Amino acid sequence: MSQKLMEMIRDVPNYPKKGVVFKDITTLLKNGDAFNEVIDIFCKKCKGKKIDLVAAIESRGFIFGGALADRLKVGIVPVRKLGKLPADTVVEKYDLEYGTDSLEMHKDAVKKGQKVIIIDDLLATGGTLEATCRLVEKLGGEVAGILVMIELGFLKGREKLKNYELFSLLKYEKE
Repeated sequence: MSQKLMEMIRDVPNYPKKGVVFKDITTLLKNGDAFNEVIDIFCKKCKGKKIDLVAAIESRGFIFGGALADRLKVGIVPVRKLGKLPADTVVEKYDLEYGTDSLEMHKDAVKKGQKVIIIDDLLATGGTLEATCRLVEKLGGEVAGILVMIELGFLKGREKLKNYELFSLLKYEKE
């Protein structure tokens, strides 16, 4: 199963910069059966968790988050880059390889005690997912788990998320 899905992902060398091999998921997304299989697997990982919300990280996380929220019959919360949300927000900074960035969520997105599953397409260094966990917790929510389609294991992002239940569908151990 995962080998078949892995074969559908295109490697794009030297994107977005020289030396990086970008994992292009658009080649998988355009295959309806494969996309549905990914969402089915994510749904199974949510079974028994009584999820209230799906927090989807900009931008490819929205693709998976919308489909998952629909299947789970719960709401979706967009997690966006700074300045992209129109109402009052909470903000969380995180470290990048060269500097920092910020993510935000509406202040009224998560209510105290709600169980939130966080979803994104890729786990690299873990900064984005860790910041999203902090946003959910700032608002009183409980992180019920983290789902990613791809994990770049060689970047050790999982170490930043060791206090959370993390599921990655496809794992790459070498650059």
